[in-house]
Amino acid sequence: MSTQSTLDDPTADTGGGGAQPGPGRRLRGPGAPRSSGTLSGLIAKIALLAVVNAFGVFAILAAWNEESYGILAAMVALLVLTDWVYFSRRTLPLKYVLPGLAFLLVFQVYVVVYTGWVAFTNYGDGHNSTKEQAIEALLIQNERRVEGSRAYPITVVERGGELGFAVLEPDGEVRVGTAEDPLREDEGATVDDDRITEVPGWQVLDRAQVLQRQGEVTTLRVPVSDDPEDGSIRTQDGRTGYAYTSTLEYDAEADTMTDVTTGTVYTPSEDGWFVDADGQRLNVGWRVMVGLDNFRTAFGDSRYADPFVQILLWTFVFAILSVGSTFLLGLFLAITFNDPRLRGRRIYRTLLIFPYAIPGFLAALLWSGMLNRSYGFVNQVLLGGAAVPWLTDPWLAKVSVLMVNLWLGFPYMFLICTGALQSLPADVLEAAKVDGAGPWRTWRSVTLPLLLVATTPLLISSFAFNFNNFTLIYMLTGGGPQFADASVPLGHTDILISMVYSVSGLDGTAPKNYGLASALSIVIFVIVATISAITFKRTRQFEEIN
Repeated sequence: MSTQSTLDDPTADTGGGGAQPGPGRRLRGPGAPRSSGTLSGLIAKIALLAVVNAFGVFAILAAWNEESYGILAAMVALLVLTDWVYFSRRTLPLKYVLPGLAFLLVFQVYVVVYTGWVAFTNYGDGHNSTKEQAIEALLIQNERRVEGSRAYPITVVERGGELGFAVLEPDGEVRVGTAEDPLREDEGATVDDDRITEVPGWQVLDRAQVLQRQGEVTTLRVPVSDDPEDGSIRTQDGRTGYAYTSTLEYDAEADTMTDVTTGTVYTPSEDGWFVDADGQRLNVGWRVMVGLDNFRTAFGDSRYADPFVQILLWTFVFAILSVGSTFLLGLFLAITFNDPRLRGRRIYRTLLIFPYAIPGFLAALLWSGMLNRSYGFVNQVLLGGAAVPWLTDPWLAKVSVLMVNLWLGFPYMFLICTGALQSLPADVLEAAKVDGAGPWRTWRSVTLPLLLVATTPLLISSFAFNFNNFTLIYMLTGGGPQFADASVPLGHTDILISMVYSVSGLDGTAPKNYGLASALSIVIFVIVATISAITFKRTRQFEEIN
């Protein structure tokens, strides 16, 4: 055996009686991993997983405190799956798939499922919480000052994160209590100049600390004694408290709420209210399942059904015209500036994508000012002082929205069309010329089909984006001008997503109705998903034909 072959084959016998590598021994060659590298990689993996587990445990504890047991179970399962995947040698593909899958579940699937659940509830103003929280809120909101009660000089104290009140009695006695424990005498407290300065076992909060926890302080109720009739002390400034008692009394066994001043008894209804025999209800309710009521309201109540049809049609028109106009303009400019005979193409391309570099919400606000009827740049400068109602006339407002969206959207289409044109196979275009096809024939039969195969998925995503282009509508017109005969705050340029925002009440123009808004969101999701699925299917067929 030659020397060279001996070097090439480390297992070859060198002729000596040296030890041969046995089955349980590994030779360290140039490509063999080093143990120090493996150890450092393991340490790095353990450190990263420790951080992930810390966040996971935090989320689990938060879900436990909020009694969100579904989220808790999902987080536990996801955390266990993560540890198993990244510590197992048999799950290599999952190591790459799991992060994206986790984000998909948390930020997409969960959001859709939760929105679907809210769509079948009465979640909104008056129904923001559970029944237990509603009962507590009713008892607190219907408080009255105990007749003949005096003002209590109080000091806010804290122990183990729990707040309490230390009350100074007229005889100098100090009593301390919390929300769970009525006021009790504390003989070790120190009083200086009619103010409590020290309470053994408690931290006396200064003014700055009280202000930092103002929300907790003002909502704290400390029972005066073991007798509920004596009321509870509450404060608004952290210095002086008064005894209050609720005019309502809840009977847990009978599940009724009684007004102790009038004797009226309120019983729970199916739609989440306490109501009396005459149908009068208390002002705080709770969330309950209402089935398809929100969908019936959306499609059956004339207040929403009539504007819904108009807004749905306008949403389709807006999305289709936005995609079509931006694509055609972007394609035209891409063809123009793709001609090698044109000088300075890079400069022109840079200038054309300038609108794309401006944040969409900021550009919409700028155009809102420029199109103002009284002092806008368009009317005052370009039109010589005309008073064209660009944003207040129903038809002109729609035209303005489309034109502004064209200005914002064509750079994106210009970029993708330029990339698609430059990636077309040159041999196919050359073959068309050899076959005698002219420029128009080549464009219609070769270039355009290949271009559509590359850009159709992006056109679909652009349609979905414009179908939900809330930013442009909200910043430019606010959905206006409003419908003349509408009893809800909806307008001519509203699209479905801005309608959802208005119906939800987040803008403060209407009572909050998250259940109805979620039902409309589900309708939008179904429409966009259906159109996208059909279009993608047609795209695949078109690609197979080509």
